Amino acid sequence: MVANPSTNFPPLENGDCKASRRHRLTRIEFERRYAAMPNLKKAELVEGVVYVPAALRFRNHAEPHSRIMTWLGVYQVFTLQVAIGDNPTIRLDLDNAPQPDAVLMINGGRLELVVEVAASSAAYELHDKKRAYRRNGVPEYLVWRVYEGQFDWFIPEAGKYIKQQAGANGILRSQIFPGLWLAVDSLLSGEMQQVLKILQQGLDSKAHQDFISD
Repeated sequence: MVANPSTNFPPLENGDCKASRRHRLTRIEFERRYAAMPNLKKAELVEGVVYVPAALRFRNHAEPHSRIMTWLGVYQVFTLQVAIGDNPTIRLDLDNAPQPDAVLMINGGRLELVVEVAASSAAYELHDKKRAYRRNGVPEYLVWRVYEGQFDWFIPEAGKYIKQQAGANGILRSQIFPGLWLAVDSLLSGEMQQVLKILQQGLDSKAHQDFISD
């Protein structure tokens, strides 16, 4: 990676921190160095450490990401007070500026729901990044562990994230966005028609109708 020659900022590299992991990068310094690299498409600061992902594979990231955006996009179309974002950089605090795969906000305000597509339970999405989102009060955090074929939907309880369990019908439901229902097994297997069918049931629910008329 080549830094902008008109600046004195060193290029961002994966694992970067300030001198050592005992001296983390600040978000301000991260943003300055990121801005000096206009050709860099994705970089994140998580707990003061820079993460620059390798090339994304179709089946392990691009395809799951498209399914998530389809699900959330349909919900947003019928819930106009909700704003959706695809890979935005989020300023959480002075140590964290992640770039999640998808976010939902109400009226363009506070970040309410974050979705990440991760490789496995060993990925930083389920460790440092999860801790940063929890500490900054993100109400719902969703992680798709692609290699393991698992989907985690975390909500806060007693100061920590707990994993929601799907009901007997295999559906997970948002606690923040009424009608945002997810048929987890169908999503994992690529049965998007069933995913959208279940979402439509959520959109037809009284809770969603009350939400959009409020």
